[in-house]
Amino acid sequence: MPKRKAAAPNRAFKVADQIQRDLTELIARELKDPRVGMVTIQAVEVTPDYAHAKIYFSMLTGDVTETTDALNQAAGFLRNGLFKRLHIHTVPTLHFLFDRTTERAADMNALIAQAVASRSKDD
Repeated sequence: MPKRKAAAPNRAFKVADQIQRDLTELIARELKDPRVGMVTIQAVEVTPDYAHAKIYFSMLTGDVTETTDALNQAAGFLRNGLFKRLHIHTVPTLHFLFDRTTERAADMNALIAQAVASRSKDD
């Protein structure tokens, strides 16, 4: 009896990428919640069993907690939209998390610029 082939290692990445693309479109075109403004989906992490997905997002303006709450309340609606678009057996439960990477990067750039400025004054 042949060994059972494991799922392709890239499949989880492909599914996450497709979820990211579809969610971006669903949020922009079909989600009518005024609390959700200019949201950008930064990354999607899917569990190995495809039961849960962490959706990391950033935004230009607005209240972070309000937007996070709105997206988590709309998770069922968005999951239903994904179910219609994706052709996989299990569509994951969505968990939205605010991604602070851009804020941290801006802080680091400011610190680097400050260090460079103080170093040039010393020279």
